[in-house]
Amino acid sequence: MSSAEQVGPSFVKGHGTENDFVLVPDPRGEFELTAERARLICDRRAGIGADGVIRVTPGQDGRYFMDYRNADGSLAEMCGNGARVFARFLVDAGWTPAGRIEFDTRGGVRTADLDVTGDVRIGMGPVTLGGASSAVVAGRELSGRAADVGNPHLVCLIDGDPAELDLREAPGYDAAAFPHGVNIEFVRPDGPDAVTMRVYERGSGETCSCGTGTVAAAAVHLAAQGLSEGTVAVTVPGGRVQVRVGADGADLTGPAVLVYSGTLNPAVLAG
Repeated sequence: MSSAEQVGPSFVKGHGTENDFVLVPDPRGEFELTAERARLICDRRAGIGADGVIRVTPGQDGRYFMDYRNADGSLAEMCGNGARVFARFLVDAGWTPAGRIEFDTRGGVRTADLDVTGDVRIGMGPVTLGGASSAVVAGRELSGRAADVGNPHLVCLIDGDPAELDLREAPGYDAAAFPHGVNIEFVRPDGPDAVTMRVYERGSGETCSCGTGTVAAAAVHLAAQGLSEGTVAVTVPGGRVQVRVGADGADLTGPAVLVYSGTLNPAVLAG
């Protein structure tokens, strides 16, 4: 086998408010992102380490497809922080010019607006608020409200500091209400247009941030004030993002940082 044949696929590591991802550029659609490969790549000891893997590959009608798997290998409909990193890669790698980008996700077509530097704004689509439910954290029941941002969320508005919650084990929730699992946000209102949030993500566990979760948190926070539109600053352990909720859908604006790149070992990928 030649040295060229032994070189594995390339990758880029990036993060959005410390929600980190491994991106695998796949311009010809040749890399199979299986659940097993995603788990290996995301393993923080045996792999690169990440909250999820994004395969960057051609989609429909000239768009690119954000093929996303969580750290446990499960498929996800959409990831707001991952989408920002995905868009930043497309521009930085020269795959598409800066400006407005349309791209495909399992949750539908989304948009990104970005310059050659700076924050990235993602058009997150509609937010659909559901009914009341609850989460159980270390034996404590916390009331919340369901929200759909292309994927399922349960937003629990709390009075205390989210940092004091014990999230070493997965919170309990009503499986009948969320048969496909749920991302759970614990949100402290800090004023009419600001909240602090912690999140336990479906398929990844606690992460430093969740883009769709910040949108769900903002929408529920606004609804609790009797509002259906507004802009909310959401502080997460990994930083801060800005969420706008409007009649035309929601926007998420925040940083996207590409940290380093390399190649995956084909022997490891082959198991």
